[in-house]
Amino acid sequence: MRFSTSLILIKLLVIQYLSVLCVSQDFDFFYFVQQWPGAYCDTKHTCCYPKSGKPSADFGIHGLWPNYKDGSYPSNCDPDSVFDKSEISELMSNLEKNWPSLSCPSSNGFRVRAPDQKDYFEAALKLKQKVNLLQILKTAGIVPDDGMYSLESIKEAIKEGAGYTPGIECNKDSAGNSQLYQVYLCVDTSGQDIIECPVLPKGRCASDVQFAKF
Repeated sequence: MRFSTSLILIKLLVIQYLSVLCVSQDFDFFYFVQQWPGAYCDTKHTCCYPKSGKPSADFGIHGLWPNYKDGSYPSNCDPDSVFDKSEISELMSNLEKNWPSLSCPSSNGFRVRAPDQKDYFEAALKLKQKVNLLQILKTAGIVPDDGMYSLESIKEAIKEGAGYTPGIECNKDSAGNSQLYQVYLCVDTSGQDIIECPVLPKGRCASDVQFAKF
């Protein structure tokens, strides 16, 4: 494991997760995506912990992404608009805890258009507080112990706890096990209220999936 700095963390957040907000047109809803670090690091050979150390064993925010009901998403970015890191300086400690970067640095540059940058990050953090995925799954007896759980039981547990049907994305470890990787919930255009998803991503999961340790 290699270590990245807080500066690189913010740059990766911007590059990977804010660039999709480079929009001038309307959109229909957001995907709020949370990622399980155990599955990411069990698959990615370049998994890197932040300088602050190994993140807690909890779902981390991956993104709050605008989408259309037909499954497409906005993509007309303004390359001349620059992200202002100072706007989120007071959120840094909360972001480091709840939006940790596990990918290794590949670029030091970033230029995005992200209107209301602070509001965007605050909305994502509030959504994570509203939906405690790890606690929801633990309540249903689904814990990150490398055990296998039925995909339907995971979906039902999250639907029961969050009130809405989730989208589940899986990956595979080196042994070929299908793993719980990311959970998608849909949010209205205000970025505040969870809604039923107009369309869910195809997760390519097996009928039984592993909840990897971290």
